[in-house]
Amino acid sequence: MDTTRTGDLAVGPGSPARRGGTERAALELLVHGVGGATPQRMLDDPRTVRVSGDGTAALFRRRADADAESDPERRRPVPEAYVWCNLTSGDAGRALWLLLLPFMVVNLAHWMRPPATGGERAARLYGLLLRLLGLTLTVLFVATACEVALDLGAWQCAGSPTCATRFPVTDSSSLAGRDAGWWGVPGRRLAVAALVPAGLTALLWYLSLRTWRDYEAQEPLDRPSKEPGDSGFTALGRPGFWYGRRLVARLRSAHTAAGLFTVAAAVGAPAAAFDRARTGSALLDVLGWVLMAALAGGFVVVTYVVCRRGRSEIRLDRALDGHLVRRLPTAALSLLVLALVYACWARPGWESVGRLPGGPVFGGIALAQGLLICSLVGVTAALRRSGDDPRAALRGFGGPAVAVLACALGAVMSAGLVQRVSDWLDGAEAPALTTWQTSAIPPLLTLVPGLCGALALGAWARARSGFPGAAPRSADGGPVTGARGPDTARARRVATIRAMATLTDRASLVVAVTAVAAFLCGACALACALATDRAPADAANSAPDLVRGAVRTSQALGSWLVGLGLAAFLAWGRRAYRDTGARRTVGILWDVGTFWPRATHPFAPPCYAERAVPDLTWRIVTWTRATGGNLVLSGHSQGSVLAAAAAWQLDPVTRGRVGLLTYGSPLERLYGRWFPAHFGPAALRSLRTQVACWRNLHRLTDPIGGPVGLVEVDREPLADPLSFRRTDRHPLPSPVLGHSDYQADPVFAEERREILRRLATEVPGPREAEPTGGARAVRGEPADPPRAEG
Repeated sequence: MDTTRTGDLAVGPGSPARRGGTERAALELLVHGVGGATPQRMLDDPRTVRVSGDGTAALFRRRADADAESDPERRRPVPEAYVWCNLTSGDAGRALWLLLLPFMVVNLAHWMRPPATGGERAARLYGLLLRLLGLTLTVLFVATACEVALDLGAWQCAGSPTCATRFPVTDSSSLAGRDAGWWGVPGRRLAVAALVPAGLTALLWYLSLRTWRDYEAQEPLDRPSKEPGDSGFTALGRPGFWYGRRLVARLRSAHTAAGLFTVAAAVGAPAAAFDRARTGSALLDVLGWVLMAALAGGFVVVTYVVCRRGRSEIRLDRALDGHLVRRLPTAALSLLVLALVYACWARPGWESVGRLPGGPVFGGIALAQGLLICSLVGVTAALRRSGDDPRAALRGFGGPAVAVLACALGAVMSAGLVQRVSDWLDGAEAPALTTWQTSAIPPLLTLVPGLCGALALGAWARARSGFPGAAPRSADGGPVTGARGPDTARARRVATIRAMATLTDRASLVVAVTAVAAFLCGACALACALATDRAPADAANSAPDLVRGAVRTSQALGSWLVGLGLAAFLAWGRRAYRDTGARRTVGILWDVGTFWPRATHPFAPPCYAERAVPDLTWRIVTWTRATGGNLVLSGHSQGSVLAAAAAWQLDPVTRGRVGLLTYGSPLERLYGRWFPAHFGPAALRSLRTQVACWRNLHRLTDPIGGPVGLVEVDREPLADPLSFRRTDRHPLPSPVLGHSDYQADPVFAEERREILRRLATEVPGPREAEPTGGARAVRGEPADPPRAEG
C-alpha cells in the first residue's frame, strides 16, 4: 500500500485527510514548561511510545494512538507530547555552567534592546558594544586564573621561603632562592604555572565546540527570507534566527585566541620588563619587543574579528569564516609557546620580588567595561527615541542594566577568588583593585536580600489589607461572600499567594537598584585602587582607624563570602539538576537565559531553543503537509514561548492551519517587557493575526504566567482554587494550583474544543504550491543533498 511518512508515523490513503472528505485530522502538540515533565504525565497515560526524536528531545504518543491517522473512524484530536527537558538538564556536572554565569548574563543583555524602528545602525552598534563587553569578560576570566596561578602562586609564594615552606611538597630550597636550581629562574616557574590558565582556556574552547556541534548545528527548515504574509515586527520569524552556527564559530576562535594571548602576555611581559631594565642583553631585549608587538597585534586582530560582523538572520548562513579566523587559536597557541620558551631563558639576577610586573590589567579591564557600558546607555537612548514602549522593563534600559550585572558578577567572582587565595597563602599580595572590589561584596549582598525582603513584606501587607484582586473568588468567578463566609486563615493564605505572585512584576526595581549600586561600587573601587597605587601604603592605611578597620573587615568578610558562595552555588546548581522541586525554583531564570542564541559570548551555556524550535517547526510542517489536517499548538510556561517562536518560523499557509493555546505563559509578562524588540506589543499582535486562532489562560496566583495584553486572546483569570469552600462537586478542599495543572480546570477543555471548532471552519485548503527544501521528502520525493561545511 502506498503510504507517506510523517515523523515515524504512516499516513495512508485511508486517512481522513486522504479521502477527500470534509473531516480533517487533528493533532494537539503539547509542549511542557520549566522543570520538565514526563510523557506519561503530559498524555495522562502510563503507556506511551516514542514516535520520533532521540534521548535528548522527542515526540511521544499514547500507545493506542501510535497510528491514529490511519483510522478512518477517528474523530478526536490526537494528543502528542514534545519532551525537551533534557536539553537544559542532565547530570550534576552541568552545574559547572553556573561558574560561567557572567557570560550567560551578558548574552542575555544582547536581546533586551528596544525595537530598532528606523535605527538599524544603532541596533548594530548595540550588538557590537556587547560583543566587546563579552570579550572583556573572557580576558577578565583568564586574567584571574593568571593572577592566582602565576602571580600569587609561582611568583610570590614560590619565590618566598616563608610561603613555600607552608606546603609539605615543597621547601625553601626547592622553589625559592638562588640555589634552587632550575626552579630558581622565575620565568620557568611562570611557564609551568601558565599551564593552569592555558588549560582552562582549552577547556572553555572544548565545551563551546562540543555544544556548538550539538545545538548550533541543528539546521532549521530552509525557506525564502521573504514570503507573503511574513511579519516584519519580530526577527524571530527570519529563516536564520535559530541558526547561529557561523557567528558562534567566529566568536569561539576570537575568544580562545584572546585567552591564550592573555596567558602569553602574563608570562612574557615580566621577562620583557626585566630585559628592558638591565643592560648587556640586546638579543633578549629585541626578542621581548618583538613578542610584545606580536601580542599587541594579536589583540588587534581579535578585536577586529569580534567587531567584523554580527548575526546573519535573513537566510541560513551555512558557510564558515576563512582561514584567518579559523586559524587564529592556532596562531595564539604558537605565540604562547614562544612566550614560554622566552620566559624560561636563564637571566642572572632575576628574582621574584613584590607583585608580578605586568601593569594594571584589572584596572584597565574595569575602565574599558565602564566606558562600554556608558556607550551602551547612549545607544539605548537613541533606540528608544524611535519608539518608546511604556511596558518595557526599565523603560527600555534593561539591556544596559543587565550588562552592568554581568560585569559586576565577573568582578565579584574574580576579586573574591583572588582575595581568598591571597589570604590563604598568607603573605601573597593581591592587586589593589581586587582588594577594594572584595570590600564591596558585603554591602551588595546586604542590599539585594534587603530589597527583596522589603518588597515581599509590602506584598504581604497589601494582602492583609485586602488590596484589589486579593479577595478569593469561587469557581464561577464571583466573590466569596455571604453568611457562610470562608475560613479566614484560608482566605488570607490565598490572598498572600496572589500578592506574592505580583512580585515578578517588581523584578525590574531589583535589577535597577542592584545595577546602579554595582556600577557606583565598581567606580569607587577603581578610584580607590588608583589612589592606592600612587601611595606606598596598602588599600586602607591612609584612612582613619575606624574606616580602616571597617574596610579590612569588609575585605575579609567578602573573601570568605565568595568562597562560601561558590560552593553553595555549585551545590545549588547540582541540586537543581537532580531535584525537580529545586529546578522549578531556579528553572525560569536559567531557561530564560539559555533560551536565546549565543550572540555575544561563545562560552555561555548553549541555547536549547536552537534545537527545540526547529524540532517543533519540522513536526508541524511535515504533519500538516502529509495529512492536510489541523494542529493545536498547546504550550505551558516556557513551552508557550517555544510554541510562539515555532509559529513565527512557519510559512504563512501552514501557520494558517495552526491554533495556539497558551497557559501560564510569560510571553508578555516576562518576555514582552524584558525583550521588547522581539516580544513587544507589535510582535504579539502580528502573531495573533497570522495564526488561525489563539487563546491564553492565566491565574492571579501564577507568579510566572499572565495575560498577553490582547482582548481577543486573553480569557479572564481562571478561578484558583476551583472552589473556595466544600461543595457537592468538590467535597474536599481544592488546592491552590498557581503555575501548574492548568488542564485540571474545565475551562482548558472548553477552550481547546473552541480552537478545534474554529480550525475546522476557518482553515484554508491544502497548499498547492510546490514545497521547498526538506518538505519534498515528506511527499516521497528526494530531498536536497546536505551541503558540506564551509
